[in-house]
Amino acid sequence: MFSVVRRIRGLGRPASPGRPGTARGTGAADRRLAGLRSLLTRVGTTLDADLTCAELTHAASVFAACTAAIVRITGGTVSGYEAISGDADALPDVRRITEAVREGGPLLRGAVFGGAVVCLPLATPEQMYGVLVCARSAPPLTSQEAELLALLAAPVGPYLRHADEYARVSRTMGDLQRALLAEPGRPHPNLDVAVRYLPAGRRALVGGDWCETVRLPFGRTLLVVGDVMGHGVEAAVDMAAYRSSLRSITATDLPPHRVLRQMDDLAAGEPDMRPATCLIARVDPARGQVTLAGAGHLPPVVIDEGDGSRLLPLPVGPPLGTGLGGYESATYDLDSSHTLLLFTDGLVERRGEDIDRGLERLAQVRFPAGATLEEILDTVLVRMDARHAEDDVAVLGARPRGRGGE
Repeated sequence: MFSVVRRIRGLGRPASPGRPGTARGTGAADRRLAGLRSLLTRVGTTLDADLTCAELTHAASVFAACTAAIVRITGGTVSGYEAISGDADALPDVRRITEAVREGGPLLRGAVFGGAVVCLPLATPEQMYGVLVCARSAPPLTSQEAELLALLAAPVGPYLRHADEYARVSRTMGDLQRALLAEPGRPHPNLDVAVRYLPAGRRALVGGDWCETVRLPFGRTLLVVGDVMGHGVEAAVDMAAYRSSLRSITATDLPPHRVLRQMDDLAAGEPDMRPATCLIARVDPARGQVTLAGAGHLPPVVIDEGDGSRLLPLPVGPPLGTGLGGYESATYDLDSSHTLLLFTDGLVERRGEDIDRGLERLAQVRFPAGATLEEILDTVLVRMDARHAEDDVAVLGARPRGRGGE
């Protein structure tokens, strides 16, 4: 690296007396260095390893007017060319590169094959993550260009290390999320239930959205969706605490609004516990009824095979954890011709759009006759473009079974 720095400094020295043309060469070198500095700011802008490799090959291709590609090293596996920028036919046979990678030696310091190809390691002192391969036959790449390309590639090894560490953490968080969002408790046989959970975008980090079902006496089932404020491990821990308090409280078979009141009291007594919205639906298939109570949560949708979809008006109290109470219940008819949908706000909330518009769009979704519960949930996610939502999406669907299906 010091030799690279000395050479770069030499490119910017003022012209010496008696050396015609040096000033012009110095100006060109300064412009090239300015271009290199600009390109360096465009590499490693995210913690996505694939995007970082693409940024590097694009920058190298622009800087040296060459073809650039990456050979990745993952564990003991050496990949073929990736993130190619330029004419792929200009690259050497990848087997030459992979053999050089496995042998190490000169490649670890940067190798030049006949002036037409430059190979530069993407590494940290502890590990090698890949090789930047740059190819240009006419005119051949110079040693000065090779050193400048080495400067461009130097920070990418640490970038790839950080990307790998981030990916490992994301996988761990995803595993934790799936564990926390394990299949809710089993409802009674007289009720069909299906659940969908989608993390926002490509993120796999833990969030605060959750669903739960609790069996109650006399064939009734409690359906619950909640959304703890924020993301990350702290939100997940609070989510687990809310679910735990729910299970404890429902053992007393209280009506939904009183369950919310007790959950609110418990959360308000914990100063570090984050607020959460929550919607509780107690379904009683024998009576053909559902009783609802909400804590700062959006109302559910009921889908009628004959009349389409509609929002169920809901008396909404304050979010859990405020200690304000004031929750009320409302009861509606619900039989085997109805499907009840409970969801978190990620399903309907979009940037720059009033959330009421999102609720209207959900209520306007239509379903084919005889659609199963699973098909209804899949249709909702597609029509609401849930895979591109800006927040996590949790949806719980329920449908009472007819007496013949009990």
